[in-house]
Amino acid sequence: MKPVTAAKKLGVPLSATPAEFQEGVISRDELNKLQSTPPAWLVDLRRNGPHTKQVIAAKLRVSVAGLLRNGITEPLTTAEIDALKAENPEWLEREQALQVKVRKEALRLKQQH
Repeated sequence: MKPVTAAKKLGVPLSATPAEFQEGVISRDELNKLQSTPPAWLVDLRRNGPHTKQVIAAKLRVSVAGLLRNGITEPLTTAEIDALKAENPEWLEREQALQVKVRKEALRLKQQH
């Protein structure tokens, strides 16, 4: 598979991966090995970032759309995410509250069926 696809499946931005990963082709077996026994670079990347929008959104408890609405379009490191949490800007509180409402509504709809 293409490196961009493998990076998505690993949950990391392609731009943060080593050059040999970016330039190669990754087999299904290689991807499975990366997932089951991640190398040091992948462990570090998952711990410290930079992280994808999906990971950032999960760590901040907001939607990806909420990130985009508020100008978060580039990968952030764990330290940057932690700083945002500590700062707790108004937009983050608003997006978190919105996400809670969306999840409650989804649960309500699921329980109706």
